[in-house]
Amino acid sequence: MERRPPLDLETVRREIEAGEIDTVAVSITDMQGRLQGKRIHARYFLDEVIGHGTEGCNYLFAVDVDMNTVGGYAMSSWDTGYGDMVMRPDFTTLHRIPWQPGTVGVLCDTLHEDGSPVSASPRQVLRRQLDRLDAAGMRAFCGTELEFIVFRDSYEQAWQTGYRDLTPANLYNVDYSMLGTARVEPLLRRIRNEMYAAGMTVESAKGECNLGQHEIAFLYRDALGTCDNHVIYKTGAKEIASQEGMALTFMAKFNEREGNSCHVHLSFRGTDGSLVMADDSDDNGLSPLGKAFIAGQLAHSAELTLLLAPNINSYKRYVPGSFAPTALRWGRDNRTVGFRLVGHGPSLRLENRVPGGDVNPYLAVAGIVAAGLDGIERSLPLEPEFIGNGYASESARVPATMADALRLWESSTWIRDTFGSDVQEHYANMARVELDAFGRAVTDWERYRSFERM
Repeated sequence: MERRPPLDLETVRREIEAGEIDTVAVSITDMQGRLQGKRIHARYFLDEVIGHGTEGCNYLFAVDVDMNTVGGYAMSSWDTGYGDMVMRPDFTTLHRIPWQPGTVGVLCDTLHEDGSPVSASPRQVLRRQLDRLDAAGMRAFCGTELEFIVFRDSYEQAWQTGYRDLTPANLYNVDYSMLGTARVEPLLRRIRNEMYAAGMTVESAKGECNLGQHEIAFLYRDALGTCDNHVIYKTGAKEIASQEGMALTFMAKFNEREGNSCHVHLSFRGTDGSLVMADDSDDNGLSPLGKAFIAGQLAHSAELTLLLAPNINSYKRYVPGSFAPTALRWGRDNRTVGFRLVGHGPSLRLENRVPGGDVNPYLAVAGIVAAGLDGIERSLPLEPEFIGNGYASESARVPATMADALRLWESSTWIRDTFGSDVQEHYANMARVELDAFGRAVTDWERYRSFERM
């Protein structure tokens, strides 16, 4: 597919005047990592939204997955009237949406009516940590590797059957298989080419282990840009699959086989482009700053798990021998531990293997940046690299449940001091809402075990 010139305001204005663009999708990213917003007529976008932004109900940061209004949020409630917040476009995020005719998109930052940032907004949470990093003379670069499972059923068919007896696009393990992945190549080709046309730098697509499981990889870039692309791609891939009469899911653990991962590769560089994490001082090519960065991840990974694994389902990925980590250790090119060091020199980076496909990228990357910065500021010593099978080790473990992760998150003074008490409480409440909802639910597992035999 043709890749047209990158979008800026003047290009958008010109293409609107020429009748090539008639719709602008104006979006924010909510707590669950989903795009929420409005499709705005192009002329109104030019006349009003460019100068003033647009409004949206502040309950978008105070609802559950089903968009139910729930209690416990300081910023939004029935008592405060569920007022508006401002969605201010970030024009550096203007992008084409090739899978929707005549449409371009832009992502927004969210502000209160008085112009102050909405601190609990995931994009704002990340911005705060990147500002801290910039003040320390560094920038973060990262890439996210999202896995998903493709089904021959449409989203409507999946819903109507209660997501049971779906037909995966592949009926056997197609990890790296050229033959097996060809079965779903028409869909994957559309996604790759249309993401390229949307402005992303596509690397490759490959099969994965679960039935119908695949991954499309994109070139790394600055941390905020990677997260912006992540949410555009995730929504776009679902829309393209729907147009093809198929469905795909990024949920962390769809069945008892391998879950969907979202490995986050991240490194720091100096604001002048210098390789602050890499040198020749040890066999792994890590500088003292690079070692402290990893030490910070190990020091804070447990209390940050709520940002890396934000749903009850997330914790079902952490199964020995599943390529999802259980051990909070680091190792050189070791896929059995939570933190895998890969690359050399300019490509040296740490892969965080804890997040699943359901992760909110802004929150996860904010946590990784904050942990790395703390390790550097305190010159934390790095334990020796782990060699061997992390699953079989007596290492500290990824929290086993969302309840465990919530306890660590809300009891942490470091979380409060780093992200603010308002953000700490906001996302603690999000976890409590999910735990309460799950506690009231009756599952198929319970019915199968108990309907007749109990």
